[in-house]
Amino acid sequence: MGHTEADLAQVLHTGPFHLALRAALAVRGLPLQRVQHHLAHRGIKVGVTSLSYWQQGARRPQRPESLRAVRALEEVLELPGNSLIRLLGVGEGSVNAAVARPDSRSHRSLMDASDTVEQLLAELEPPPDGGLHTVGHTERVRIGPDRELVGRESQLVVRAGLDGVDRCLAIHHGDPGCDPERVRVSALENCRTGRVRRHRESGVVVAELLFDARLRAGDTHLFGYGFEDATGGVSTEYMRGFTSAGGQYALQIRFDEDALPVRCRRFAQAMTGAPRGARTDLPLSGRHRTVHLVEQGVRPGILGIDWDWD
Repeated sequence: MGHTEADLAQVLHTGPFHLALRAALAVRGLPLQRVQHHLAHRGIKVGVTSLSYWQQGARRPQRPESLRAVRALEEVLELPGNSLIRLLGVGEGSVNAAVARPDSRSHRSLMDASDTVEQLLAELEPPPDGGLHTVGHTERVRIGPDRELVGRESQLVVRAGLDGVDRCLAIHHGDPGCDPERVRVSALENCRTGRVRRHRESGVVVAELLFDARLRAGDTHLFGYGFEDATGGVSTEYMRGFTSAGGQYALQIRFDEDALPVRCRRFAQAMTGAPRGARTDLPLSGRHRTVHLVEQGVRPGILGIDWDWD
């Protein structure tokens, strides 16, 4: 159902920010690439990926540069002054955030409001929104004898959007203590590694994965890649964020036989910092030392597994 001016006025009053931004974009009929163009004319650089994350609620603009972009969005979208910025809890008459930010995590989601990730993605110029749609994604994570994240592998089936695409970007966000310079990227199947960017302070690695041929609209492709880490501290969770509804996602965590958790749980979050819901205990297979989750049709938000060591 389309948004009306009345809907927009209501959500600008009540929030939350991401729904207000999404409604404004829909009512004004502006695609994200056009919005990015308008912002650039105002001297503001913000990626289409970041704008997409903001409207999905996967990230919240926080840094001064990002807040400057939000104020410019009010002009671009012909909104009342301060109407978006107040929903972030930083402007005049601000609405308090409904969800508190987490105090700490041993493994931050790659959908976290990380300006580092945004900067690294911008350097590699991510494919346009809608360039690639995930049909299925299977991810296998290995936890080592010292309770560390040893590595992970992903196998994806994707379908090209209207614009076609010849590559994608993969992000690895290590646990605290991770040394990105020692993290190795592997192109496992039907792709090859292109440019790689690393950020030591945040433990982030962004890798470009190149396809052998450009996919035309509607073409499908199966490929796999991996990250070898084992440089961070004790791991207690793994999660993945989704900015849009899509296909099936399966996550498996394999533990070393000398380091088995006492309890594992599946969880879901609407966005980073939101309360964790849909919590379900997961049995640990004695033979294979694994737990897993399967989501038949992902929705925007976060899915993950966490575990207790003691």
